[in-house]
Amino acid sequence: MAAPMELSCWDGGWGLPSLHPESLTVMAYAKFSGAPVTVNSVNNSWRTLKGDLPVLVSEDVVISQPAKILNFLRKQKYNADYDLSAKQGADTLAYIALLEEKLLPALLHTFWIEAENYCSVTKPWFASRFAFPLSLYLPGKMSREALNRILLTKGGPPLYSLTEVEAQIYRDAKECLNLLSKRLGTSQFFFGDMPTTLDAFVFGFLAPIYKVCFPRVHLQEHLKQLPNLCRFCDDILTRYFRLTVSSHSPAGQDTADANLQKLTQLVNKESNLIEKIQLSLFLCRWMTAFVRVLSIPLVSSQRSNLLQEEKKAVQ
Repeated sequence: MAAPMELSCWDGGWGLPSLHPESLTVMAYAKFSGAPVTVNSVNNSWRTLKGDLPVLVSEDVVISQPAKILNFLRKQKYNADYDLSAKQGADTLAYIALLEEKLLPALLHTFWIEAENYCSVTKPWFASRFAFPLSLYLPGKMSREALNRILLTKGGPPLYSLTEVEAQIYRDAKECLNLLSKRLGTSQFFFGDMPTTLDAFVFGFLAPIYKVCFPRVHLQEHLKQLPNLCRFCDDILTRYFRLTVSSHSPAGQDTADANLQKLTQLVNKESNLIEKIQLSLFLCRWMTAFVRVLSIPLVSSQRSNLLQEEKKAVQ
């Protein structure tokens, strides 16, 4: 009997089982391979102190990072690539590398760097999944890590300014989407009628772009012009996750938007409060240091006067 396996992932929203691309990738692969994985959605938990998800736990084994988790599942005889040829296996690795090089930077930018998207959607949503006071710190940390990752891979010559980097990553992402659309064609999945590792990765990257309602939708608009990729995401959600792909009713969407707006206001108030506390602490420390500096010449002057008085008394 196989050991029980538990997968901790980010929670879902907007008709998705998870908003996190890496979590979606692992969840999709587990569905495709038939792995008996119990999914635990992280919600307001201290377990995500570093924000490192997804995490698979099987007995005493703890595994993070999608590639390592997928390799572990294959070793447990849950292999979605069993029928692939050597050439198809090589194509899988090539397309995954393409996704990480061309599409991932734009995905990170959309979620974590684009100011309007981050402030109104990403930050309040992820903050609500952390316990206080981590909710005030970890979203900002994740945003900085996303920016560092983009600049590390895309910030070298001849791209020096952030504006140039942003323009380039969106050009690359649109080119990647066009290549994926051409490769998929009219097929249900990338290698025929059954999904594989490549389908899991493509779904994990595309579904958040396709479904999340952002104020600024550079990439989403382009994706929706490629109907075969949209159908690909919808089919996986319906067939493997039993989720409806119909749009929200106006009333339901208004309620969701109102709740998100309230959450945004709450997170912003908490952020403002912590900034005021930090400013107060800084001012207190500065004043304390200033008073100490002023007191040094005063104490020295008092000691000098005392010494002079003692000399006079001796004389």
